[in-house]
Amino acid sequence: MSFLNKLGIGVGAGAGGGRDISRGIAASNRPRTPAPASTAAIGATRAPELRESTRGSNGLKEFLWNLDGLGRGTLLDLGPAWQTTLSFFIERGFRVSSEDILREWKEFLVEEEAKLRAATGSSSEAPDVSPIGRASRFLETNLRYPASSFDAILLWDLLDYLEPVVGRQVVSCLTEMLRPGGIVFAMFHSKKPEGFQRYRVVDSNSLQVISTPALCPAQRVYQNREIQDLFSRYRTMKSFVGRDQLREALFIK
Repeated sequence: MSFLNKLGIGVGAGAGGGRDISRGIAASNRPRTPAPASTAAIGATRAPELRESTRGSNGLKEFLWNLDGLGRGTLLDLGPAWQTTLSFFIERGFRVSSEDILREWKEFLVEEEAKLRAATGSSSEAPDVSPIGRASRFLETNLRYPASSFDAILLWDLLDYLEPVVGRQVVSCLTEMLRPGGIVFAMFHSKKPEGFQRYRVVDSNSLQVISTPALCPAQRVYQNREIQDLFSRYRTMKSFVGRDQLREALFIK
C-alpha cells in the first residue's frame, strides 16, 4: 500500500490546478508546467454538482473590523481564487495574492509517490517519507513569499486537512510572512467533517460554503490548547463558535 493510500488520498481526480495570483505580490518564481491539452470525450459528461449555502460569520466581521482604515493593504488567500473573494478585497484597496495550498499539497503527495515508485528496486535513493521530511520538501517550493509581505491571511480550515507536522511548519511560515499587527482568519472543525468544503466571501458578514469533491481527508481535530500552541507567537486570539460545528478564530501578530 502506498503512503498516499495510507493518508487516504487517491491518485485520481483533483490533482490539477496550481497557483492563481490576482494583482500585487507574485507568488514565486517557480516555473509553471503547462496543463496537458484536453481530449474530447465521447458522449456527454456532467461535472459534479457543487452544493452551496451561506453562513453568517462573526469571525469575518471582526477580521474586517481589524483591517478597517488600513488603506492599501496586502492579503493572502490560501484557498481557490474565487472571483467574488478577490473582488471583495480588491474593491477595498487590497492587493491580493491567492495560493491554493491544499491543492498544492495533494499534487506534492502525488509527485512524492511517483518518486518513491521510481526509487524502488533501483540504485536511486528513496526520498525521506517521514512527516518532517515531506513537510520540509513541500515548503521548499510552496509559500515562497518574503518576510513581512502581508497584512492579512485567509487560512480557512486548511490545518484540519494537513498532516500536523506540515500544519505546524505552515503556521511558522505564515507568521514570518505576516507583518507586525497583521491578522490571520482561520477555521477549525469541532469534530471530523463529513464532507469537504471551500469558502468564499459574500459580504462583510457572510461566507458562502461550497461543498466540493474532497482533495484530502481530514487529518486532525484540534483542541483549544493545541490551537493556542500552534499560534503561540501571536499576541491576541479570539474565537467564535458556530452551530455548524465550525470554530472561527482570529490571530493578531
